Amino acid sequence: MKIKEKGHTLIIKKNEGSVADFIVKLKGQYESLKKHNIVIDLLNEPELEQESLNDFLDLVQLQASNKKSFVLVMSSVNYNDFDEDLVIVPSIQEAHDIIEMDEIERDLGF
Repeated sequence: MKIKEKGHTLIIKKNEGSVADFIVKLKGQYESLKKHNIVIDLLNEPELEQESLNDFLDLVQLQASNKKSFVLVMSSVNYNDFDEDLVIVPSIQEAHDIIEMDEIERDLGF
């Protein structure tokens, strides 16, 4: 797992093992990550099953309760096939744009 900090956001890239192992590692390190918005870079992953991505829902809910964003970046996916709580975008730039919009909404009290 590679972690890159950009401002108030962490970009986390899976670099080895399965997605399930990656999620277990993320959950294990969550306490040290929760103060930041999180972008999960899965651009190099082959097409993932809905079931695999739904394993991220616990982290999405934790981030929401901490008033932080959690965005998955994937290029080859049908976005309509996944849970509406998962925010999935096709590029890192779009992930940053989503986080910026989320922060504006939180600042305005939405």
